[in-house]
Amino acid sequence: MKLNELRDNDGATKNRMRVGRGIGSGKGKTAGRGVKGQKARTGVSIKGFEGGQMPLHRRLPKRGFNNLYSTDLNEVNLGRVQQAVDAGRIEAGATVTVETLIAAGICARARDGVKLLGVGELTTKLTFEVTRASKSAIEGVEKAGGAVTVTYGDGVSTRGKPARVVA
Repeated sequence: MKLNELRDNDGATKNRMRVGRGIGSGKGKTAGRGVKGQKARTGVSIKGFEGGQMPLHRRLPKRGFNNLYSTDLNEVNLGRVQQAVDAGRIEAGATVTVETLIAAGICARARDGVKLLGVGELTTKLTFEVTRASKSAIEGVEKAGGAVTVTYGDGVSTRGKPARVVA
């Protein structure tokens, strides 16, 4: 078989219907659109129209709201970080940031930052630079001899904004 002999299987592709090409084609004159009226015209947009009845999307009540100030954080437990240190993906004594966690395979992408949680035990001395941290996580890191620096924005998404440092 040669590259110039490659082709689709029989019946794999079908020619499109050419409408408005005369009475003999079976799809001439109105081109399958019926006769007259709004739907026979081009550029019609009446999705959700129910013949004058109140449409379903207007009959149903509105629920909830979208919080403009919500943050989408990566949640990382101390036990998961210790596993990465044991596996050699994070160096002992290193400063752990979002980039470090992504390189170690703990986080998939940066999102709005990282929240450090205290589940599991940390035995290695590490310095963390995270967006938020729980009290138990800070205690766990300090018990292992490390330190936690918490940076956060002013209640708005921290993506691309200067951070405030709280020691």
